Parts: sequence; structure tokens; C-alpha cells
Amino acid sequence: MKILVAEPLAEAGIEILKAQRGWDVVVSNPEEYQKYLSDADALIVRSAVKVDAGVLSKAPNLKVVGRAGVGAENVDVEAATAAGVLVMNTPGGNAVSVAEHTLGLMLSMARSIPQAIASVKSGNWEDKKFLGTELRGKTLGVIGLGSIGREVVRRARGFEMRIVASDPYVNSRTAADLSTTLLSLEELYEESDYITLHVALTTETYGMLNDAAFARMKKGVRIVNCARGELIDGEALRKAIRSGKVAGAALDVFQTEPPVSEPLLALDNVLATPHIGGFTLEAQDALGYRIAEQVIEYLREGVVLNAVNIPALTAEQYRAVGPYATLAEKLGTFAAYVATGNPRLVRLVYKGRISEQNTSLIRNAGLAGVLSRSLARKANVVNALQIAADRGVSYAERYEKTAEPGHGDSVQLELETDAGTTVVEGSVVFDRPRLLRVDGIYCEAPLTGHLVFLKNADVPGVIGYVGSVTGKNNINIASFSLGREERPGKNGSLQAVAVVETDGPVPENVLKQILENKSVTLARSVELQA
Repeated sequence: MKILVAEPLAEAGIEILKAQRGWDVVVSNPEEYQKYLSDADALIVRSAVKVDAGVLSKAPNLKVVGRAGVGAENVDVEAATAAGVLVMNTPGGNAVSVAEHTLGLMLSMARSIPQAIASVKSGNWEDKKFLGTELRGKTLGVIGLGSIGREVVRRARGFEMRIVASDPYVNSRTAADLSTTLLSLEELYEESDYITLHVALTTETYGMLNDAAFARMKKGVRIVNCARGELIDGEALRKAIRSGKVAGAALDVFQTEPPVSEPLLALDNVLATPHIGGFTLEAQDALGYRIAEQVIEYLREGVVLNAVNIPALTAEQYRAVGPYATLAEKLGTFAAYVATGNPRLVRLVYKGRISEQNTSLIRNAGLAGVLSRSLARKANVVNALQIAADRGVSYAERYEKTAEPGHGDSVQLELETDAGTTVVEGSVVFDRPRLLRVDGIYCEAPLTGHLVFLKNADVPGVIGYVGSVTGKNNINIASFSLGREERPGKNGSLQAVAVVETDGPVPENVLKQILENKSVTLARSVELQA
């Protein structure tokens, strides 16, 4: 496994990467990293390296891009998704640092601290000029109650501020736990003495502080932005300051960085810092260590945390659904080996408590398992939805609260092709995926390694015959799982199935020998990664 670190990373992060047995960790720089891309499994960046389609094309083995920081503006997420490359970041790793910087900027505006320092250093003593205001009793409007917004709230409470917030993804109970009143954006604008932004940049939030927003704000409001420069319409802010509507602004971020010919910087009541909100020793150490941990967990265990291009899961959520994602992928691959024809529809049924979880990762894994069988292009949880759409394969999901008797939670995968439908069901037993049923017939078997799936008439001699053929070809059987219909079919006979686990792959000529027995109607080799 080769890990390429393309930008400076905390030494603690480098150390845990190098501690992984069998891993080659290459520490490079933005000028030279591309010459190491060809066999890299992981690429770790901060903000200087731009990971675009051209870079990705030079890294055919790449599985994950780790961005040590919040956001992923320097990564072409769409191109990464198409290539099946997971993109992950480290939200919250610098939350305390950004929150402290936010409060520092608020204090600087309230007390004109930068201007007072500059005045004294210029030889002046203008104490009357710098009459300030207290934060105590003022209303702070926090837009966005993510990890940074919440840290701002916790610290602002220490200044005895009244705190209001706006966040469509947070309910009133969560806000109340933070001693915060949840308002609409319009209400927040009207009530706040200070407004601080802590939201992601999206089409909805781009330029959200515009002429209309400033018009609703109370006279003398102060603005802090340590999130993204594009959240504010710069010209609208300049006009609002010049008119006296906005008493001051403190900006750590700009639309263009560094800000060349930025008119706002000419205003005395605009404070500016060079995007240093999250730039502390503690934050850099935390971000570097955290992204290294996440890359290790993904490459070692398949654990997906803080993903940008698939639905994000918390560590707790992943512990609940991760084993079932592995199960779904195995079921999908098994079904694709067994089925005949081209896939048209994949239907997943979640039974038991797993049906109450976020099942998006399980769905993607099931699709990836089905699609990987017939593609030269790699399919995984990152690009499965896109590949399915490209190939005209649709999907459906159903949720059933009743669990499988005797096995607890289970996942059923139905693969519909242009030649018929195959239904497989499995569960997780001692953290391992197990097959439970094939086409309604109970047959518990492992879902790993080298398997042979058989369909046959339920008559004497088939098991012995299969054992004889495999033995004659020097193939050792590790386990032999059997099942049969509970009731005879239309022809009056019972159908049986078997899953034979072997120590090595079973070649096509051996399958043909098994099919020479007229009672055997289907013999398929199934290869599942351990």
C-alpha cells in the first residue's frame, strides 16, 4: 500500500501512517508529488494541491483522497466519484481554533483593538478616540450550528451574550441544549447585534449576505466571516458599511485569496486576517492526525468517515451499518455470479433494526457488488450510483421492521435481469457475512473465498457425485451447505441448492464435469474476496 502525502502534514499523522505494516509512505510537496502518483493508493493534501481530473488520471490505483481540513474546494469531487475514488475531509478538526478566532475578531471590533495598537505604536495616545462596547447583553446571531458554530456558541455564553441561531438542519431541542434560540434567517437578521457565518458554500448560501439581507438587519450590526468569502456579496457589504447600516466587519476569508484590489480593505472599520482561523499548532496537529487515522481505517477496514462524495456517517452510524454494507456487497457479487442476463433492477430489503439506520452505504455496496462482476471499470460504494445510472440499472429499497427469525437483522438483495430474477438473503454473524437463502431456499453458508453454487433435483447421490468430481480434480472441500424447497414445485419434485466452499478456485472444466450429472441444473463458480 502506497500513501502519498503531497503537502506538509503534522508529524503525528506521518508517524501513524509509517507505523502501518507493509505501507510505503512518501512525503512529498506540491511541486514534485505528481511523479509518485502512478502507484499511489491514497493521496493526502491540504489546500495548495489541486486534485483535478488530470491528476486523478495519473493515479489509476488511487482509492482515497484525504483532505486535511474543512471542505474540499481543491478537489474535483465529480471526477473523483467517476473514478471511484473516495474523498474525505476532517470537519471539526479545527473547530475550536476557528471559534476562538471568531470571538477574537468580535472583541477586536467591539474594542477597536487593532486600531488602538496601531495608534500607540505610531506614537499617539488617543484614549478618547477608542470608546468601545461590551459584548455582554448583545445578541449574537450564529448562522450554522455545525461543529464550529456550536463551539462559538459555547464560548459566547461566557461573555453573557444572548445567542440566536439559524440552521435548517438543527431542531429546536438541539438548539435549546446549547442555550440558543432557533430563528429564521430573516428573524436573525432583525435581532442580531453581531452576525457570524459558519455554513458550507453551496448554491443556496452563495452570496447569502446581499443587499436584501443587509436591509433587514438592525442599524449598527457587526459581521464576522471565518467560513467562506463567497458567502458575502462584497459590494453589498461595502455599501452597507458606507451607509452606516453595518458598523464593522471582520473577515478572515475572501472570494479571491489573497484579495487583490479588494475595496473593502480600504475601509477603516473592516478588519482582515489572512485565512488563519484554523491555523494553530493544535488544529494542524489534530487535522493531520485525524486524516491519517481516517485513511488508515478506510484502507484497512473499509470504514468511511467524513466522506464528501458519498453520504457521510458518524463513527457510531458506521459501526451499525458497516458490517451490513460488507454483507450487501457480497450478496450483490454472489447474485451477479449466479444470475443470467444483464442487470436491470437491484432491490434491497432491510429487515429488523438495520431498517432504522441510514442505509445509503448498504445500498451503494449492494449495487457495487452487482456491477463489479461485469465491469472492467471498478465499481465501489463511491461510484456505484453513477455507474448504475450510466448502465440503465435502477434500484429500489424496502424497509421491514420484522427481523429474520433466529438470525436477527438481515438484508435481502433481488437482482432482476433481462433473463429472470435471483433473490439472495444474508445476515451478519459474529461480524462475518453469512448467506441465509437463495431464491427462497434456506441454505446458510459463508460469503467469502472460493465457492461453487449448485442447483439440482433433490435426489440421492448428488452430494457424493460432487465430492467425487472435486476429489478427482484435487480440489479440497472446506464446507458443504445444503438446502431444499419445503414443498414440491410444479413438476412434483423438490428443488435443492448447495454452496460448496473450496480451498481454491474451481475451473470451468470441473463445473462442466459436475453438470454431466443430469440431476444438476446449474453449477456456477463464485469468487468472493476474503
